[in-house]
Amino acid sequence: MRRLLFLGILLLITSCATEKLNLSPLSNTFSSEAKSDSENSKSISINITENVNASEITNLISTFPKFTNTAVNDEVSTLKYTLQNYLYAIAAGNNSGKNKTIRNLEKSYKNIQKLRKYLKKDEDEVLNRYLVRLKTNVTVIEDSVNGKK
Repeated sequence: MRRLLFLGILLLITSCATEKLNLSPLSNTFSSEAKSDSENSKSISINITENVNASEITNLISTFPKFTNTAVNDEVSTLKYTLQNYLYAIAAGNNSGKNKTIRNLEKSYKNIQKLRKYLKKDEDEVLNRYLVRLKTNVTVIEDSVNGKK
């Protein structure tokens, strides 16, 4: 009975006192593999889920207004889709995908700039505010991914 009580107390103390205690030989193998994977992916990845600029881009995508010109709306849809792909590529650490979406972002941005002349003045100002904020946030993310501060 004493032995059972002693083992119960010992088990309770060790399970409450240490969360990291794991006697399995596999846990060390998996943790070292996870560390090496994360070190390899650090070349371009940032924590996109906690990045303020990424969350603002997501907010801008979801709140982008509709305009009277359908060509502008179509190009804005393309821009929003490309921005989502950009964020996914960053989160996945996909450098070639990120570079491809950057090129597509530039094309879409230029097309929207050409189409802006067909909008009313107030719509043009709203669109300009959104574009400036998007471009600023993408630039900040690119600087952090490329290691610039």
